[in-house]
Amino acid sequence: MPIREVAEALRIIREQIEPTSPVDVPLSPASVGAIAAEDVQADLDSPPFDKALMDGYAVRADDARARPNLCVVAEIRAGDSPAASIVSGESARIFTGAPIPGGADAVVKQEQVEVLPDGTIRLHVDVLATGRNILKRGGEMTAGQVVISRGTRLTPAYLGLAAGLGRTAIRTYPIPQVALICTGDEIVEANGPRADGQIRNTNGPMLAALTAQAGAEPNYLGIVGDDRDRLAEVITYGLKTASMLILSGGVSVGKYDHIPEVLATIGVTTHFHQVRMKPGKPLLFGTKGAVPVFGLPGNPVSSFVCFQLFVKPALGRLTGDLAGTQSYSAILGAALRTNNDRPTYHPALLRLNACVLTVTPLPWLGSADLRAFSRAEALIVLPAGEFVGVAGDVVTVIPFEPIPRMDAS
Repeated sequence: MPIREVAEALRIIREQIEPTSPVDVPLSPASVGAIAAEDVQADLDSPPFDKALMDGYAVRADDARARPNLCVVAEIRAGDSPAASIVSGESARIFTGAPIPGGADAVVKQEQVEVLPDGTIRLHVDVLATGRNILKRGGEMTAGQVVISRGTRLTPAYLGLAAGLGRTAIRTYPIPQVALICTGDEIVEANGPRADGQIRNTNGPMLAALTAQAGAEPNYLGIVGDDRDRLAEVITYGLKTASMLILSGGVSVGKYDHIPEVLATIGVTTHFHQVRMKPGKPLLFGTKGAVPVFGLPGNPVSSFVCFQLFVKPALGRLTGDLAGTQSYSAILGAALRTNNDRPTYHPALLRLNACVLTVTPLPWLGSADLRAFSRAEALIVLPAGEFVGVAGDVVTVIPFEPIPRMDAS
């Protein structure tokens, strides 16, 4: 099977993964993080009437400018039906959220009003503009307007917004259930005994956290040693119970790298195995029916980079997010010199200041150095061969989190 370029590997993933079928889910804490599968429209104007933004008096702005004493002809509370109109020389006591009476076009806050002994009021304002302290009908949204767009990740604020539109449920893509399996006789859990020659399992907790951060639900199935039968058993279970399977380790070309063979024996179609990149070359991607399968390198840094570049956009695609991996142009904040036989993804810090994106490379000892990635916020994409960059050069970066108000390159 030929080694793939990164762009080619991403194209294959896009072609093989289709969004899952949407379902209607109740508005509840369990739906936070799900992706909307429909455009949600406002069923009416909001507010449905001109409303007061504070406690005070509804008046005619022209009257206020003349500074007469005004009669108070009504009191309007939040929840009252829209009141009768006022005419010149009249006002209405009004409270926050209450409908503005006809004829009124401004609200004077109560701190600027003097109530006189005869019950009339005197306004103490220098200037009163039409519309002051009023939220006009439809000012927040108008009937028929799309308020929650398809592809939006639901947050508590969006759930409240949907409820305000009269919705008790919303159509979403199901949150992906991801089975995680770490492989190899050489790894043990962090709290378990460790023999000479063994290392603690960093990939399990890291991949579970990355999966949750990407909006999916991880199901960690533990460590499976270099035993073909046991691997086949646990992988088969994961394929039956999840919408995506992620394996860590066992995908290289060593004597005990059994994953490619085991996947083939249980009916997984491998679409590519090896990508021309550093770190992460041994990456494997396959499918069993509609279930995507990723075989990540056991090296923790390689696993981390492959997750960011390939697994994260694949999870997004399952949930209707078709944008894929986003890259940006950034200014190099410090000199960087490398020489690699493959395109390389270098850990870096990212800063956005006055609409200028600056990326600063982190010291990195190579694919065994996970500590450098614990600080990283982005990857600098470096070409194969010798790269000599100085501060001020423009480079391509892939951030781990979306950058607000920036156009992708």
